[in-house]
Amino acid sequence: MEPSIARNPIAKSKSELRRALLETRLEAAREPLLNDALSRRILDVLNDRAPVCVGFYWPLTGEFDARGAIAVWLAADPSRTASLPVIVQRGAPLEFHAWTPDMPMRDGQHRIPEPTSDRVVIPDLLFVPCVGFDAHGYRLGYGGGYYDRTLAAWPGAQRPVTVGIAYEACRTDALPREAHDIPLDAIVTDSAIYP
Repeated sequence: MEPSIARNPIAKSKSELRRALLETRLEAAREPLLNDALSRRILDVLNDRAPVCVGFYWPLTGEFDARGAIAVWLAADPSRTASLPVIVQRGAPLEFHAWTPDMPMRDGQHRIPEPTSDRVVIPDLLFVPCVGFDAHGYRLGYGGGYYDRTLAAWPGAQRPVTVGIAYEACRTDALPREAHDIPLDAIVTDSAIYP
């Protein structure tokens, strides 16, 4: 799939760019071959980075569903932990609660499913959903700023390795940036893993 018109977003506003990328992502998400490739690359990242605790996200419309890859990774070693974000309060950093594939979920803020587990964990690798991304490791999200706030206020001395998950078609040449934006350590797509 060819990158969208968003490849050169210079003349676009952030909201127009987000809208174009959301459409592109939704189209890419319908392609089984892209999803299979992305799942394999996520497992490659997990095997290469060897985290003990992974944070990821519950998929919203058009976002890649990483639950299958995470379940495979968890099944290979019972000492591993996976977690999902919980919005404790609007405008506050996210918490990550332990998650298992068979765990019941509850509706959280914005009606996003959250684990019923109240066990808070601190991931050493964090998969972050991307509406779009650029070659410098910056991502475009939904605009709520949750991940930037969370990373800026991360507990402990060391932030987790941050890995964006995106479809290659949502790669742009450059994204508009704000002072609080934090670049990701890597981005994994259906075509590549960008350091």
